[in-house]
Amino acid sequence: MTRATATAKAASGTPVGLPTVPPSAPPSVLPSVLPSVLPSVLLTVLLACGVTSCGGGSAVSDLGAVVRGAKGATVTAELRSGQRFSLAVPDDPAAGDQWTLVAVPDMKVASYISEERRSEDEGTSYFVFNAKHPGRTRIRLHDCWRCGTATAPATAESRRLSGEAVFEVIVR
Repeated sequence: MTRATATAKAASGTPVGLPTVPPSAPPSVLPSVLPSVLPSVLLTVLLACGVTSCGGGSAVSDLGAVVRGAKGATVTAELRSGQRFSLAVPDDPAAGDQWTLVAVPDMKVASYISEERRSEDEGTSYFVFNAKHPGRTRIRLHDCWRCGTATAPATAESRRLSGEAVFEVIVR
């Protein structure tokens, strides 16, 4: 049996010779091709994971100033222009918590980056922002308790245990 070689480029841009198996090849061909393909596949996966944070990684490495809030509370945060900050809320998805950003804040004052969960800080969700220009904005986070894929509580218990954390953000 002969193997054809296709040329591909790894994430680094270096050409890599990859053996190809025709679609009509019997399954018994896979074990003979696997040893020559495995290093290239692993390299591609490792490079992709390093770039995209596979495996539950974080989109940001710096949460900035952490401002803690809670369901039913309003918290004021004073920040400097250019400062990164995170709004933190207690979160237990197993119990039914499902926090979301209600609306993007005034983008002149603060820009939204991402929602983060850290393995070392289970029980907290972080909503990460950058403080932009001086001004004020209100950021609301909503916890739809045991809503599943719905956007509104379906039961009386869910309505009672759902709620918002409100953050008054002042950028100086």
